[in-house]
Amino acid sequence: MKVYFLGIAGAGMSALATLMASEGHEVTGSDGAVYPPVSAYLERLGVPFHRGFAAAQVPSDLDLAIVGSSAALDLQNNPELEELKRRGVPMRSFAEQLGRYSEARRTCVVAGSFGKSTLTAMLAFIMRETGRDPGYFIGAVPLDLPATGHAGTDPELLLEGDEYVVSLEDRRSKFLLYHPKALLLSSLVHDHLNVFPTAESYEAPFHDLVDQLPPDALVVAARGSEAIARVTAGREVVWYGLGEGPGYSALDVRLGEVSSFVLKTPDGGRLPLRTELLGLHNIENIAGAAALLLSWGVVRPDDLAGPIRRFRGVARRLDRKTRRSRAPVYEGFGSSYEKARSAIEAIVAHFPSRRLVVVFEPHTFSWRDESALEWYDTVFAGASLVIVLPPPSHGAATHRQLKHDEIVARIRAAGVAAEAASSGEAVLERLDRALSGDEVVLLLSSGPLGGLAESLPPRLDQRFGGPAR
Repeated sequence: MKVYFLGIAGAGMSALATLMASEGHEVTGSDGAVYPPVSAYLERLGVPFHRGFAAAQVPSDLDLAIVGSSAALDLQNNPELEELKRRGVPMRSFAEQLGRYSEARRTCVVAGSFGKSTLTAMLAFIMRETGRDPGYFIGAVPLDLPATGHAGTDPELLLEGDEYVVSLEDRRSKFLLYHPKALLLSSLVHDHLNVFPTAESYEAPFHDLVDQLPPDALVVAARGSEAIARVTAGREVVWYGLGEGPGYSALDVRLGEVSSFVLKTPDGGRLPLRTELLGLHNIENIAGAAALLLSWGVVRPDDLAGPIRRFRGVARRLDRKTRRSRAPVYEGFGSSYEKARSAIEAIVAHFPSRRLVVVFEPHTFSWRDESALEWYDTVFAGASLVIVLPPPSHGAATHRQLKHDEIVARIRAAGVAAEAASSGEAVLERLDRALSGDEVVLLLSSGPLGGLAESLPPRLDQRFGGPAR
């Protein structure tokens, strides 16, 4: 089948593109803003794509078009969408197409406000390391898997389930199209304020997701959340979490460059585990992945330690970007308060004696909306300096857009040193003056961040370099 992806650089779109390519379909696409890691990822896999939109770019003899929903696509005025309509090419959202894959599979949906990408990648990696070949769909670039999407030959299909709406016309949450037979629920905290203005409206699709599960479906969930307790009420749940509690428990945690802990299973078993992932939230993620895989019966307890020790995570989820700089650079995915806060807490916990310099881009609607201004009161606690890039303008007319200086002023009012920077180049110049080599730098955004993930690490490797890490 010949398939065209309009908006191929989106996290979900690129993952579905590679899943379909793994089945032998001829996949091409286009997007307006294509930046690493997705651009490098598509190029590495040999998936051709155009930067920018033009009717003449749309291939002939298409069997199907997958149309993204990003505001940057400007679908009301997109010439490629008009061309697809003119030709009568069948069109689907990526959620609709993914739903078709999931219906006949033993599908596990990984859902929650944060942790989805890491958990889905971890599940797929552990299964592959133990000789299985599951299908999977991950909305980020995994460091240890060949692709973000893979059809697989086993019955199991692992899907990162996004609660965001399918499209402007279809207001269902994407994960409601995925036919799960098992559910891993990592977290539930109000997010995507432009679509879900209240906590109740955000929680509603999670209730729907649980309600549509078959009666015998496996439900694995993080304990300690009142919202998760509400949406799973009436279901049998396998719980997991940090410290003693029902279900699977991560105990005796020792944080370090390589962290260690003991996973206590519901039958009293104790599995010693080690990981290079940073942060207590990733220890909890490991407990959740183990709970799902063991309860689902797809791995044995003895299978876990090796793959978990080797698993490096996904790009932009606290992966180290420098190779030898004594002032390391990590990149975090800062699309929401909780994701940004967990990244900062992880750096502070692992480097308690270092100054933390955060370079932040308020890229998502949530960070740019006036209703989220209070997030800036606490999110950067523990940072010594925050350098803020301008908020992007796409979709600004749909909400009360915060101004660059408003954001910087609010961070300063919280007692954290903050500065505005106009571009990635301006950030580089500021860091040349600010860094002495004893700091840790955290890049925090869900957007391009002025190309700093590519330009800053080699600069610091050269300036503060020692032996290659």
